[in-house]
Amino acid sequence: MPDVETRLVDCFRAVFPDLSEADIKLASQEKVQQWDSVAAITLVNVIEEEFSIQMDYDRLAELDTFSKVLEYLT
Repeated sequence: MPDVETRLVDCFRAVFPDLSEADIKLASQEKVQQWDSVAAITLVNVIEEEFSIQMDYDRLAELDTFSKVLEYLT
């Protein structure tokens, strides 16, 4: 089974298909123009499905970069 980071990259790729893997790993709401509120909710839904978890919606504002989401998951 792929590791958490690889699976998370795949989640981001599903929501932001135009980003390269390198760009995904550096992604933030500030840098990725497409990462608006709709994309954020879509991303959370994809991550919840992939990892079979329920994310804390109160913390969504904090999870504004790939690395912060990865840290949250690990």
